[in-house]
Amino acid sequence: MRSLKTFCIYALLVAGGVISIYPLVYMLLTALKPMTLLFEFPPRFLPSEMTLSNFREAWGSQNFALYLLNSLLVTLASFALIFLLSSMLAFAYSRFDFKGKSLSFAIIMGGLVIPSLTLLIPQFVLIRQLGLFDSRWGLIVVYAAGSIPFTTFLLKGFFDSITRDIDESVEMEGGGAWTLFASIILPLSKPAFVPATIFNALTVWEEFPWALTIINDPLKRTLPIALANFQGQYTTQWGIVFAGSLIAVIPIILLFLLLQRYFIAGITAGAVKG
Repeated sequence: MRSLKTFCIYALLVAGGVISIYPLVYMLLTALKPMTLLFEFPPRFLPSEMTLSNFREAWGSQNFALYLLNSLLVTLASFALIFLLSSMLAFAYSRFDFKGKSLSFAIIMGGLVIPSLTLLIPQFVLIRQLGLFDSRWGLIVVYAAGSIPFTTFLLKGFFDSITRDIDESVEMEGGGAWTLFASIILPLSKPAFVPATIFNALTVWEEFPWALTIINDPLKRTLPIALANFQGQYTTQWGIVFAGSLIAVIPIILLFLLLQRYFIAGITAGAVKG
């Protein structure tokens, strides 16, 4: 009975893995097909002929390389702002008692349930008033603001799980709150930063509506805009679209592979306390 249960669990895991990886495999095989084979009937899963021309054309057209660089710059700057503000907020809510703590934390967490598209017009008005329209900073500020509630929640859960005995030891050594935060709490919280990094990277990297709304200058657009430009009004070169999509997803896959051993630990730790 136990062996049957184990077999069923592994069978479900394998099936889930196949279902998850199938779209990537299909994208890769389609990207490797010449244009003459994209619409053959009956369709073949494995192409009879393969080419890298779609990847070369995707990389060399629609300012793809520039848009990729813009996405990297916006993502890295958003990371810096998100983790700077979220870690300090999480530390304050985890370690300090102050008037309005519960109410203010509930208001921040309320940002988790607001659909981002409903904020498009208010954000547009605010960014114009701040003079950040048609600039990368207009993207960075909004992306950071949208990611702060989730990241604060995740980090606070991990900070709460760190024993308060450490606080007393730092105080006895003459250290203050900043010493505790920068020298103790942050180094111990690396596992919690991993899931936050992956989720935030995915959110910022693939965001499309806000980037399309606020950026008019073609030299400042991000990668999702380049992928959308591959689709024509009357015809779409799907081989190039899939090739560009694969290039775009490679940084996220590499990030996950580099951090995967910390991912489950970070998710579990962040769920210990809310």
